[in-house]
Amino acid sequence: MSNRILTMSRAGREALDWEMERRDEIFCLGEDVYNFGGIFGTMDGFGAKYGPERVINTPISETGFIGMAAGAAMAGMHPVIDLAYIDFIGVCYNVLLNTASKTHYMSGGNVKVPMTLLIGTGGGYNNAAQHSQCLHATVAHIPGAKVVYPSNAYDAKGMLHSALRDENFVIFLTHKGTAGVGWMGTPIKTTMNEVPVDDYTVPFGKVAIPRDGSDVSLVSLGMGVHESLKAAEELAKDGISAQVVDLRSLVPLDREGLLSAVSKTGRLVVVDEDYLSYGVSGEVIASIVEMDATVLKKSPRRVCMPDIPIPYSRVMEEAILPTAGRIADAARSLM
Repeated sequence: MSNRILTMSRAGREALDWEMERRDEIFCLGEDVYNFGGIFGTMDGFGAKYGPERVINTPISETGFIGMAAGAAMAGMHPVIDLAYIDFIGVCYNVLLNTASKTHYMSGGNVKVPMTLLIGTGGGYNNAAQHSQCLHATVAHIPGAKVVYPSNAYDAKGMLHSALRDENFVIFLTHKGTAGVGWMGTPIKTTMNEVPVDDYTVPFGKVAIPRDGSDVSLVSLGMGVHESLKAAEELAKDGISAQVVDLRSLVPLDREGLLSAVSKTGRLVVVDEDYLSYGVSGEVIASIVEMDATVLKKSPRRVCMPDIPIPYSRVMEEAILPTAGRIADAARSLM
C-alpha cells in the first residue's frame, strides 16, 4: 500500500525529515525541539537522528535565535524555526519585517534568505488572550515574505516540501486544532487524508475547493475550512448547496481562482479566525469587487473574530469563534 492516512503533524514531519536526509544545510532550532520534537511534533525524534548540531534547542529568546537564523540563511544554510505560537512574533518582528523578508529585494537578488518559519495559530482550547490568536494578516502584510496556511495533511506535506525548496523566506502556518497532536484532543477527520510515501510538492498561490456547491461560497483557511465543511452539511439539510473554498496560500493569493469560484455561486461568506478589522476577510472581498463586482448577487458577509482580546472562559471563547453555526446563519442570510 503506497498511501497512508496521516495527521498534518506527521505529514509535515515526513517532508522535513526527507529534506534533512538529503540536504546538510537544513537545520532546526526552537524551544524544546531536541528531545521533545517541538510542541506539534514536527521534529519528533530529530534530536537523536540528526544530533545537536542540526537540531538546536534554544532558550526563550526569539529575538536572538530568529535573528541568528536569518544570518545563517544569508550565509547559505536553510534554518527551519519552530515558533510555537504566533502570539510570540512581537519580540522578533523586526527581523521578520526588515531583514528576512527584504534582504533579497534590497540586495538586488544577490542575497537569498532560504528560511522556513513554522508557526502555530488559533484558539478554541481556552488558552486565553496571549496564546490563542491567529494574526496571519499581520505576517501576510509584510512585503517580501511568502505565507502559506495548509488545512489538511496532503497539503501540509506538499507545501512544506515546497517551502524547504524555496530560495527565500516562507512563513508556514498551522492552526493548532488541525495539527492532530494529542494535547489538542481527537484529530479532526477532515484534516486527515491520504499522503503519498514519496516526496511531492504543492505549489503556493492556488486555492482548493474541498466541496463544490452552487448557491453560496464559503471562503476560508486553516480551521475555518473545517468549520465551513460542517456548515455546508447543515446547509444541505435546508436545500442550500454550499461551495467551500480553501485559500491555502495568503502570499501569493490566488485572486483569479477566488473570482472563478465565487462567480459560480454569486454569494460570498468569508470565514476567518483572525480579527475582523484590516484582515484577510477584507482582502478577499476587496479582490472580488475590484476584479468584477457584478459576479455578486448579494453583499458579502464576514464571519470573523471580533476586535477584542480572546477570552479565557470556554463559554465566552466559544461565543466569538467562527463556528459552523455562525457560518451557516451567515449563508442563510444571503439566500
